[in-house]
Amino acid sequence: MPNAVAVLLYWQIGKTIIEQQQQASWGDKITKRLADDLKREFPDIKGFSLCNLNYMRQFASAHPDFTIVQRPVAQLPCGHHVVLIDKVKDEQQRTLYMQKSLENGWSRDVLSLQIKGDLHIRQGSAVRNFTTTLPSPQSDLARQTLKDPYIFDFLTMSDDYKEKDLEKGLVEHITKFLVELGAGFAYVGKQYPIEAGGRNYALDLLFYHLKLSCYIVIEFKIGEFKPEHAGKLNFYLSVVDDTLRHPDDQPTIGLLICQDKNRIIAVYALKDIQKPIRISEYQLTTAIPENLKGSLPTIKELEEELQSDNDNRVS
Repeated sequence: MPNAVAVLLYWQIGKTIIEQQQQASWGDKITKRLADDLKREFPDIKGFSLCNLNYMRQFASAHPDFTIVQRPVAQLPCGHHVVLIDKVKDEQQRTLYMQKSLENGWSRDVLSLQIKGDLHIRQGSAVRNFTTTLPSPQSDLARQTLKDPYIFDFLTMSDDYKEKDLEKGLVEHITKFLVELGAGFAYVGKQYPIEAGGRNYALDLLFYHLKLSCYIVIEFKIGEFKPEHAGKLNFYLSVVDDTLRHPDDQPTIGLLICQDKNRIIAVYALKDIQKPIRISEYQLTTAIPENLKGSLPTIKELEEELQSDNDNRVS
Protein backbone atom coordinates (compact mmCIF):
# COMPACT_ATOMS: atom_id res chain seq x y z
CA MET A 1 0.00 0.00 0.00
CA PRO A 2 1.53 3.41 -0.99
CA ASN A 3 2.45 5.59 1.96
CA ALA A 4 -0.03 8.36 1.10
CA VAL A 5 -2.91 5.88 0.83
CA ALA A 6 -1.99 4.22 4.12
CA VAL A 7 -1.66 7.58 5.87
CA LEU A 8 -5.10 8.62 4.58
CA LEU A 9 -6.64 5.32 5.72
CA TYR A 10 -5.05 5.53 9.17
CA TRP A 11 -6.10 9.17 9.53
CA GLN A 12 -9.70 8.32 8.61
CA ILE A 13 -9.79 5.43 11.10
CA GLY A 14 -8.30 7.63 13.81
CA LYS A 15 -10.79 10.39 13.07
CA THR A 16 -13.67 7.89 13.24
CA ILE A 17 -12.49 6.66 16.65
CA ILE A 18 -12.32 10.23 17.98
CA GLU A 19 -15.82 11.04 16.72
CA GLN A 20 -17.29 7.82 18.11
CA GLN A 21 -15.65 8.35 21.49
CA GLN A 22 -17.04 11.86 21.67
CA GLN A 23 -20.55 10.59 20.96
CA ALA A 24 -20.50 7.45 23.11
CA SER A 25 -20.19 7.02 26.84
CA TRP A 26 -18.02 3.91 26.77
CA GLY A 27 -14.78 5.53 25.57
CA ASP A 28 -11.88 3.18 24.90
CA LYS A 29 -14.17 0.15 24.41
CA ILE A 30 -14.97 1.58 20.97
CA THR A 31 -11.33 1.19 19.94
CA LYS A 32 -11.23 -2.44 21.07
CA ARG A 33 -14.47 -3.29 19.31
CA LEU A 34 -13.32 -1.58 16.13
CA ALA A 35 -10.00 -3.49 16.26
CA ASP A 36 -11.88 -6.77 16.56
CA ASP A 37 -14.27 -5.85 13.73
CA LEU A 38 -11.45 -4.83 11.38
CA LYS A 39 -9.41 -7.97 12.04
CA ARG A 40 -12.49 -10.10 11.45
CA GLU A 41 -13.47 -8.22 8.28
CA PHE A 42 -9.92 -8.04 6.87
CA PRO A 43 -8.06 -11.07 8.26
CA ASP A 44 -5.27 -10.82 5.66
CA ILE A 45 -4.41 -7.20 6.46
CA LYS A 46 -2.04 -6.60 9.35
CA GLY A 47 -1.90 -3.40 11.36
CA PHE A 48 -5.35 -3.29 12.95
CA SER A 49 -4.28 -4.22 16.46
CA LEU A 50 -5.61 -2.29 19.44
CA CYS A 51 -2.19 -0.69 19.89
CA ASN A 52 -2.08 0.47 16.26
CA LEU A 53 -5.59 1.85 16.41
CA ASN A 54 -4.59 3.91 19.41
CA TYR A 55 -1.72 5.30 17.34
CA MET A 56 -4.17 6.11 14.54
CA ARG A 57 -6.32 8.00 17.02
CA GLN A 58 -3.28 9.92 18.28
CA PHE A 59 -2.24 10.64 14.68
CA ALA A 60 -5.67 12.07 13.80
CA SER A 61 -5.67 14.03 17.04
CA ALA A 62 -2.21 15.46 16.30
CA HIS A 63 -3.28 16.38 12.74
CA PRO A 64 -6.97 17.37 12.92
CA ASP A 65 -6.71 19.14 9.56
CA PHE A 66 -7.47 16.74 6.69
CA THR A 67 -4.93 18.52 4.47
CA ILE A 68 -2.14 16.63 6.28
CA VAL A 69 -2.67 13.79 3.80
CA GLN A 70 -2.38 16.18 0.86
CA ARG A 71 1.04 17.51 1.88
CA PRO A 72 4.42 15.90 1.10
CA VAL A 73 4.69 14.57 4.65
CA ALA A 74 2.00 12.05 3.71
CA GLN A 75 4.73 10.25 1.79
CA LEU A 76 6.37 9.21 5.06
CA PRO A 77 5.81 5.58 6.08
CA CYS A 78 3.34 5.08 8.89
CA GLY A 79 6.13 3.74 11.10
CA HIS A 80 7.79 7.17 10.99
CA HIS A 81 4.58 8.79 12.18
CA VAL A 82 4.45 6.34 15.11
CA VAL A 83 7.97 7.42 16.13
CA LEU A 84 6.99 11.08 15.85
CA ILE A 85 3.83 10.60 17.90
CA ASP A 86 5.79 8.78 20.60
CA LYS A 87 8.79 11.09 20.79
CA VAL A 88 7.82 14.59 19.60
CA LYS A 89 4.93 16.38 21.27
CA ASP A 90 5.44 19.87 19.82
CA GLU A 91 3.69 20.32 16.46
CA GLN A 92 6.34 22.61 14.92
CA GLN A 93 9.15 20.27 15.93
CA ARG A 94 7.21 17.31 14.55
CA THR A 95 6.78 19.11 11.22
CA LEU A 96 10.52 19.85 11.09
CA TYR A 97 11.37 16.17 11.61
CA MET A 98 8.86 15.16 8.93
CA GLN A 99 10.47 17.51 6.43
CA LYS A 100 14.00 16.41 7.32
CA SER A 101 13.02 12.75 7.04
CA LEU A 102 11.79 13.33 3.50
CA GLU A 103 14.75 15.50 2.49
CA ASN A 104 17.34 13.07 3.85
CA GLY A 105 15.58 9.75 3.24
CA TRP A 106 15.94 8.77 6.91
CA SER A 107 14.98 5.29 8.03
CA ARG A 108 12.86 4.99 11.15
CA ASP A 109 15.98 4.22 13.23
CA VAL A 110 17.84 7.27 11.91
CA LEU A 111 14.79 9.45 12.60
CA SER A 112 14.77 8.17 16.20
CA LEU A 113 18.48 8.98 16.57
CA GLN A 114 18.01 12.50 15.21
CA ILE A 115 15.15 13.12 17.65
CA LYS A 116 17.21 11.71 20.51
CA GLY A 117 20.05 14.02 19.46
CA ASP A 118 17.74 17.09 19.59
CA LEU A 119 18.29 18.06 15.96
CA HIS A 120 15.67 20.82 16.29
CA ILE A 121 17.89 22.52 18.88
CA ARG A 122 21.22 21.91 17.16
CA GLN A 123 20.18 23.19 13.75
CA GLY A 124 20.86 26.87 13.21
CA SER A 125 22.26 27.51 16.70
CA ALA A 126 26.03 27.72 16.10
CA VAL A 127 28.15 30.87 16.01
CA ARG A 128 28.47 31.99 12.39
CA ASN A 129 28.83 35.10 10.23
CA PHE A 130 26.67 33.98 7.31
CA THR A 131 24.36 37.02 7.29
CA THR A 132 27.30 39.36 6.58
CA THR A 133 29.29 37.07 4.25
CA LEU A 134 26.65 35.25 2.17
CA PRO A 135 23.74 36.62 0.12
CA SER A 136 20.17 35.65 0.92
CA PRO A 137 18.79 32.99 0.58
CA GLN A 138 22.22 31.26 0.58
CA SER A 139 22.87 32.48 4.13
CA ASP A 140 19.56 31.03 5.39
CA LEU A 141 20.16 27.70 3.68
CA ALA A 142 23.70 27.49 5.10
CA ARG A 143 22.40 28.29 8.59
CA GLN A 144 19.81 25.51 8.35
CA THR A 145 22.30 23.02 6.91
CA LEU A 146 25.01 23.17 9.60
CA LYS A 147 24.46 22.15 13.23
CA ASP A 148 25.76 22.71 16.74
CA PRO A 149 26.78 20.44 18.34
CA TYR A 150 27.63 17.51 16.10
CA ILE A 151 27.11 14.20 17.85
CA PHE A 152 29.65 11.54 16.96
CA ASP A 153 28.12 8.81 19.10
CA PHE A 154 29.40 6.16 16.70
CA LEU A 155 32.98 6.88 17.84
CA THR A 156 34.67 5.80 21.05
CA MET A 157 38.01 7.49 21.58
CA SER A 158 40.64 7.09 24.30
CA ASP A 159 41.17 9.99 26.69
CA ASP A 160 44.37 11.11 24.96
CA TYR A 161 43.09 11.07 21.37
CA LYS A 162 44.46 13.57 18.87
CA GLU A 163 42.82 15.53 16.07
CA LYS A 164 44.14 13.05 13.51
CA ASP A 165 42.50 10.19 15.49
CA LEU A 166 39.14 11.97 15.37
CA GLU A 167 39.52 12.68 11.67
CA LYS A 168 40.53 9.07 10.95
CA GLY A 169 37.59 7.70 12.93
CA LEU A 170 35.08 9.88 11.07
CA VAL A 171 36.44 8.86 7.68
CA GLU A 172 36.38 5.17 8.69
CA HIS A 173 32.71 5.64 9.61
CA ILE A 174 32.00 7.94 6.65
CA THR A 175 28.44 6.69 6.14
CA LYS A 176 27.43 7.48 9.73
CA PHE A 177 29.35 10.75 9.56
CA LEU A 178 27.45 11.77 6.42
CA VAL A 179 24.14 10.97 8.14
CA GLU A 180 25.11 13.28 11.02
CA LEU A 181 26.23 16.01 8.62
CA GLY A 182 22.91 15.82 6.74
CA ALA A 183 21.75 15.65 3.14
CA GLY A 184 23.78 17.14 0.34
CA PHE A 185 27.34 16.54 1.56
CA ALA A 186 29.65 14.88 -0.99
CA TYR A 187 32.97 13.67 0.41
CA VAL A 188 35.99 14.97 -1.51
CA GLY A 189 38.91 13.90 0.69
CA LYS A 190 40.85 14.08 3.95
CA GLN A 191 44.11 15.95 4.43
CA TYR A 192 43.28 17.48 1.07
CA PRO A 193 46.39 19.21 -0.31
CA ILE A 194 46.38 22.89 -1.30
CA GLU A 195 49.28 25.16 -2.22
CA ALA A 196 49.89 28.87 -1.69
CA GLY A 197 53.05 30.92 -2.01
CA GLY A 198 55.15 27.88 -2.72
CA ARG A 199 54.07 26.16 0.51
CA ASN A 200 51.88 23.12 0.93
CA TYR A 201 48.94 22.87 3.33
CA ALA A 202 46.37 20.16 4.08
CA LEU A 203 42.66 20.58 4.85
CA ASP A 204 41.36 18.18 7.52
CA LEU A 205 38.28 17.28 5.44
CA LEU A 206 36.91 18.70 2.22
CA PHE A 207 33.30 18.29 1.09
CA TYR A 208 31.15 19.69 -1.69
CA HIS A 209 27.54 20.50 -0.80
CA LEU A 210 25.10 19.80 -3.62
CA LYS A 211 22.29 22.09 -2.41
CA LEU A 212 24.55 24.96 -1.37
CA SER A 213 26.64 24.53 -4.55
CA CYS A 214 29.88 25.18 -2.73
CA TYR A 215 32.90 23.55 -1.14
CA ILE A 216 32.84 23.10 2.62
CA VAL A 217 36.15 22.93 4.48
CA ILE A 218 35.93 21.16 7.86
CA GLU A 219 38.67 21.67 10.44
CA PHE A 220 38.79 19.87 13.80
CA LYS A 221 40.26 21.26 16.99
CA ILE A 222 40.72 19.24 20.16
CA GLY A 223 40.04 21.33 23.25
CA GLU A 224 38.83 24.91 23.41
CA PHE A 225 38.33 27.20 20.45
CA LYS A 226 41.00 29.88 20.03
CA PRO A 227 40.72 33.05 17.88
CA GLU A 228 43.69 32.02 15.72
CA HIS A 229 41.73 28.94 14.60
CA ALA A 230 39.32 31.21 12.72
CA GLY A 231 42.20 33.09 11.08
CA LYS A 232 43.76 29.88 9.78
CA LEU A 233 40.44 28.60 8.44
CA ASN A 234 39.83 31.97 6.78
CA PHE A 235 43.18 31.55 4.99
CA TYR A 236 42.20 28.08 3.79
CA LEU A 237 38.90 29.35 2.41
CA SER A 238 40.68 32.06 0.42
CA VAL A 239 43.00 29.48 -1.14
CA VAL A 240 40.14 27.09 -1.98
CA ASP A 241 38.11 29.92 -3.54
CA ASP A 242 41.07 30.88 -5.75
CA THR A 243 42.27 27.39 -6.71
CA LEU A 244 39.28 24.98 -6.58
CA ARG A 245 36.11 27.02 -6.81
CA HIS A 246 34.35 26.98 -10.19
CA PRO A 247 32.89 30.29 -11.44
CA ASP A 248 29.38 28.86 -10.96
CA ASP A 249 30.09 27.79 -7.36
CA GLN A 250 28.96 29.76 -4.35
CA PRO A 251 31.62 30.99 -1.85
CA THR A 252 33.38 28.23 0.06
CA ILE A 253 32.14 27.77 3.64
CA GLY A 254 34.32 26.89 6.61
CA LEU A 255 33.08 24.66 9.43
CA LEU A 256 35.31 24.59 12.49
CA ILE A 257 34.31 21.77 14.86
CA CYS A 258 35.88 22.04 18.29
CA GLN A 259 35.46 20.33 21.64
CA ASP A 260 34.44 23.48 23.47
CA LYS A 261 33.98 27.17 22.70
CA ASN A 262 33.45 30.40 24.56
CA ARG A 263 30.61 31.96 22.61
CA ILE A 264 31.73 35.56 23.20
CA ILE A 265 35.29 34.82 22.02
CA ALA A 266 33.90 32.98 18.98
CA VAL A 267 31.67 35.93 18.04
CA TYR A 268 34.58 38.38 18.29
CA ALA A 269 36.83 36.03 16.28
CA LEU A 270 34.37 36.08 13.37
CA LYS A 271 33.33 39.73 13.65
CA ASP A 272 35.53 41.19 10.89
CA ILE A 273 36.21 38.03 8.88
CA GLN A 274 34.87 38.27 5.33
CA LYS A 275 34.66 34.53 4.62
CA PRO A 276 31.60 32.48 5.75
CA ILE A 277 32.61 30.43 8.80
CA ARG A 278 30.63 28.49 11.38
CA ILE A 279 31.97 27.34 14.74
CA SER A 280 30.33 24.23 16.21
CA GLU A 281 31.11 21.85 19.04
CA TYR A 282 31.12 18.05 18.93
CA GLN A 283 30.18 15.34 21.41
CA LEU A 284 31.59 11.83 21.64
CA THR A 285 30.62 8.67 23.46
CA THR A 286 32.34 8.14 26.76
CA ALA A 287 36.09 7.75 26.31
CA ILE A 288 37.76 4.48 27.22
CA PRO A 289 38.77 4.68 30.91
CA GLU A 290 42.50 4.71 31.63
CA ASN A 291 42.29 1.57 33.79
CA LEU A 292 40.86 -0.42 30.85
CA LYS A 293 43.31 0.68 28.17
CA GLY A 294 45.93 -1.88 29.15
CA SER A 295 43.43 -4.73 29.03
CA LEU A 296 42.13 -3.91 25.55
CA PRO A 297 44.02 -5.16 22.48
CA THR A 298 45.58 -2.61 20.17
CA ILE A 299 44.75 -2.48 16.46
CA LYS A 300 48.15 -4.01 15.73
CA GLU A 301 47.51 -6.87 18.16
CA LEU A 302 44.11 -7.54 16.60
CA GLU A 303 45.61 -7.59 13.11
CA GLU A 304 48.33 -10.01 14.25
CA GLU A 305 45.72 -12.25 15.88
CA LEU A 306 43.59 -12.28 12.74
CA GLN A 307 46.61 -13.03 10.58
CA SER A 308 47.56 -15.88 12.90
CA ASP A 309 44.04 -17.34 12.60
CA ASN A 310 44.20 -17.12 8.82
CA ASP A 311 47.60 -18.83 8.75
CA ASN A 312 46.29 -21.66 10.97
CA ARG A 313 43.31 -22.18 8.65
CA VAL A 314 45.58 -22.34 5.59
CA SER A 315 47.95 -24.84 7.23
